[in-house]
Amino acid sequence: MNACDVEFFGATLKALGSGALWWPEQRLLCVSDLHLGKSERIARRGGAALPPYETRDTLTRLAADLDQTEARTVICLGDSFDDTEVAQMLPEEERLWIARLQAGRRWIWIEGNHDPGPVDLGGTHLRDWQLGGLTFRHIADPSARAEVSGHFHPKATVSARGRSISRPAFLVDGARMILPAFGTYTGGLRSRSATLCELMRAEARAILTGPQPVCVPMPR
Repeated sequence: MNACDVEFFGATLKALGSGALWWPEQRLLCVSDLHLGKSERIARRGGAALPPYETRDTLTRLAADLDQTEARTVICLGDSFDDTEVAQMLPEEERLWIARLQAGRRWIWIEGNHDPGPVDLGGTHLRDWQLGGLTFRHIADPSARAEVSGHFHPKATVSARGRSISRPAFLVDGARMILPAFGTYTGGLRSRSATLCELMRAEARAILTGPQPVCVPMPR
């Protein structure tokens, strides 16, 4: 399993190269910002036409992580759909695919700013959720501790052998962890942004995703 171990408030977590977070003790897989149906939403609003394959690609990668970890609980940390209309218009094939992934698992949809309301799919819909001393929510609360969130789609850039490498990244410090976006068409906010620099403490680390996750001091 290509992962970087993270000790976080007594929990041993694994930041996977895919961008998912794995908690072996709880058999829990956490992903953030799937943004399923983004290409359909952009086309519906008159934007550029994108290949409509991102939902299938995202679900394929999620299925691979579920097969590898055999997770019994799944937390989707908000913005699982690009908007509420996408969720209602999801093709039947993709709805059945999600149902197959949910089968036999506890599945928790955390509310996001793109999909604030419940969707007509299985699982439990919550504003936030707590387990083993950790709180899972969509947008970080600056006053919180032991918090796992998403929303910002963090990316980090490092220099190696004379070239720059930029990848989606986990950000973690002594109070919180922010997950990268798991969705295929998501973009990202650089760790050097004022928003993330203000939110993350001086000792924050970035874990770059990819075939071999790399942990570095958070680039500022």
